[in-house]
Amino acid sequence: MRSRNIRIGTRASPLALWQANDVRRRLIAAHDLDGEQVELKTITTTGDTIQDKALREFGGKGLFSKEIEEALLAGEIDLAVHSMKDLQTRLPEGLGISCVLAREDVRDAFLSPKAATLRDLPEGAVVGTSSLRRQAQVKRLRPDLQVATFRGNVETRLRKLADGVVDATLLALAGLKRLGLEDRITAKMSIEDMLPAVAQGAIGVETRRDNDDINHLLAPLNDEVTAICVTAERAFLSELDGSCRTPIAGLGELEGDKLHFQGMILRPDGSEWHATERTGGAEDAVAMGTDAARELLGRVAPGFFEDAG
Repeated sequence: MRSRNIRIGTRASPLALWQANDVRRRLIAAHDLDGEQVELKTITTTGDTIQDKALREFGGKGLFSKEIEEALLAGEIDLAVHSMKDLQTRLPEGLGISCVLAREDVRDAFLSPKAATLRDLPEGAVVGTSSLRRQAQVKRLRPDLQVATFRGNVETRLRKLADGVVDATLLALAGLKRLGLEDRITAKMSIEDMLPAVAQGAIGVETRRDNDDINHLLAPLNDEVTAICVTAERAFLSELDGSCRTPIAGLGELEGDKLHFQGMILRPDGSEWHATERTGGAEDAVAMGTDAARELLGRVAPGFFEDAG
């Protein structure tokens, strides 16, 4: 019997709570814990309070984790559950990712009451998204479409879509599946048309590096395949110094002992893009992601990402 409860920090959105509860269930099952020994603590982040503007105007990805990481460092919680794609590549001193759960479907979902696919939207239709990556790839495929900033949690965006605020939107397929909303999907985007965000579909658990007790408890939850793929993707993003202020996409896929990585950088208006691929061993994940990023940086002129499009 533990002397005190395990405290899990999480954002309060329905998807964040689903993810935190998934980690809670896995911890209880892995160690035959009493459910009352593992509790959730919801924390409001800066990113949650900004609903009417693009987050890139306020500092990017860290807005969804700053307050949670502060609570972790202060000892107010023992672990934090994140969507890995929302997490900065450079974590605060003393913190680390102790485990990554098995990944969900990495693809993006297209949702629209007006067209069966993105390619079928009428000329000039409005696509709502808060992601520069999605904006850039939408414009790459359909330069004639309009893109509008579209913030809020999944349910809020679905309501805005139903109210006709935009003609279509794109959301992570993983989140819709986890919330039981897969029936709302109009079409699943192919990887060729819409390369995912780095670490899309992956849930990570962040802890204090010196908390050996908690890190030991989390070890059985780690999915090695997902961890290797996400490692390559985050190395790619880190070398590019990327955030949600830059259109970057990357995907690692492990088959046997072979890791395949593909990465892409785009201008925000979709007018120019560069892609590359790597294949190597799982042990080369960091080197592959880093090398791919350096190749793409070597192809473009300074200021490539600066045109807001």
